[in-house]
Amino acid sequence: MAFGTHIRTYFEGQWHEGDIPVMRAADHGIWQGSSVFDGARFFDGIAPDLDKHLARVNHSAEAMMITPTLTPETMLDIAREGLKAYARDEAVYIRPMYWAIDGSDLGIAPLENSTRFALCLEAVPMAPATASTTLTRTRFRRPVLEDAVCNAKAGCLYPNNARMLVEAKARGFGNALVADALGNVAESATANVFIVKDGVVFTPVANGTFLSGLTRARHIANMRADGIEVRETVLSFADVEAADEVFLSGNFSKVTSVARFDDITYRSRAMTDRIRGLYMDWAHSAPARML
Repeated sequence: MAFGTHIRTYFEGQWHEGDIPVMRAADHGIWQGSSVFDGARFFDGIAPDLDKHLARVNHSAEAMMITPTLTPETMLDIAREGLKAYARDEAVYIRPMYWAIDGSDLGIAPLENSTRFALCLEAVPMAPATASTTLTRTRFRRPVLEDAVCNAKAGCLYPNNARMLVEAKARGFGNALVADALGNVAESATANVFIVKDGVVFTPVANGTFLSGLTRARHIANMRADGIEVRETVLSFADVEAADEVFLSGNFSKVTSVARFDDITYRSRAMTDRIRGLYMDWAHSAPARML
C-alpha cells in the first residue's frame, strides 16, 4: 500500500513510473513472509546515512536466509539515478526490498540464491520540527531472537507492531510504549525511545529484542560529540513516568517529541529540540552528503 505520492519503482534492472506490481502469487515472500526492507530519507538534496541503510538491508536478508543479490554500492548508484526525478526540496522515502522467490524443505525455508529485489521511492513530507505524539502502554511485547527474526528489518515482524498501534490508537494515543520479554522498556511501536532526566539522556540498552536503529546510533554519536551524557541502560516504565522529557528516534521522522505518556504530561522539549538541531547540522555537513 502506497502512503506517498510521485512513486518510482526500480525492478528487474530498470526504473518504472508508479507503484507497479512486483510480487507473484507463488513467490515465497508472499505466502511464507520472507521479505525484508529498509528505509532512508532524501530531503534538502541530501540522503543522510543512506549507505548504512543499504548495507543493513543486506544484513537483514542474510538473517532471514534470503540471498542478497546487490552490493550496497550498486544500490546507492540505483538510488542516485532514481532520485534525479525529484526536486531538491521534495522529501522522499527510499525503500530497498528483498524477498525470496522459491522455497525448500516443503517450501518453508527460502531457497538459496532465489531472490528478487526492488527499490521504491515515494514522496512523503518530513514531519515538522514541532511535531509531537503521545504514548501509552500495550499488552503486546517485543519478541526475542529465539521466537522471531529480531535481527532483521523483516516484514513478518510488523503485524505485531500493528497490533500495538491499533491498541494505542483505540485508547486515544498516538503510539505505544513497548516492553521486552522481561517487562523492561524496549521501544515504541514504530521507533526507538529516549528519555531525559536532569540533563542526562537515557535509552534502553540494545538487548536483541528490538532493532537498534541507525538514526538512534547517529543521535548518540551527535550528543556525545556535543558533550551530552548518554547512558544505554535498562529502563522501567517508572523511569519514563519520572522523566523530564521523552522523544522517539527513527529514520522516518528523525526526532519526535513525546507530549504525554498515559497520565503523565511532559512540560519541556528543550533537549529534544537541541538533539534535532544537532542531527540537522550533522545531516547538512559534508561527511553526510551521500548524493
